[in-house]
Amino acid sequence: MPYPELYILRHGQTVWNAEGRMQGELNSPLTAKGRTDAARQGEILATRRLKGFGFFTSPQGRAFQTAGIALAHLADTIRTDDRLREIGVGDWTGLLRDDLPMPDVPDPFIAQYEMAPGGEGIAALEVRVRAFLADLAGPAVLVTHGITSRVLRCVVVGNAALEAANIHGGQGCVYHLKDGQQKLLE
Repeated sequence: MPYPELYILRHGQTVWNAEGRMQGELNSPLTAKGRTDAARQGEILATRRLKGFGFFTSPQGRAFQTAGIALAHLADTIRTDDRLREIGVGDWTGLLRDDLPMPDVPDPFIAQYEMAPGGEGIAALEVRVRAFLADLAGPAVLVTHGITSRVLRCVVVGNAALEAANIHGGQGCVYHLKDGQQKLLE
């Protein structure tokens, strides 16, 4: 299925990112580095032609705050969409990643999200991002989260999305998806 042109941003670094905590559906504020990450994303997008683009963000505070910084001079309207929220991590919300089991598999980071008791799981996340993409009427800039970004990018460009240096949706950069291809803008 062809998808519209997309720019995908992950929220800037948060206090809990810096501490190594699982955030899931909770929120923690952006750090000074996180605000710098968001400003850098705005600088990257300012060099692009965004006429006719829609602007969407997760309603979670860290993404909403990032959108406010990154898109302040680019978007007249930024719409929130719950389908762009981060994957739920259930009982592990707020826990330190280092205190959780780390499976010995090729991608232990993603495996932790699958193991989280009461968590959402990757398959359910994929269902909701596919629904979001199906409702898009045209090109868009999306401000979301690390795992949600990863799943969005995999749906749109396939496993090639995982070949970038930071497959988890790095902070301070922008992923440009067009014609089934992904380009990392830094």
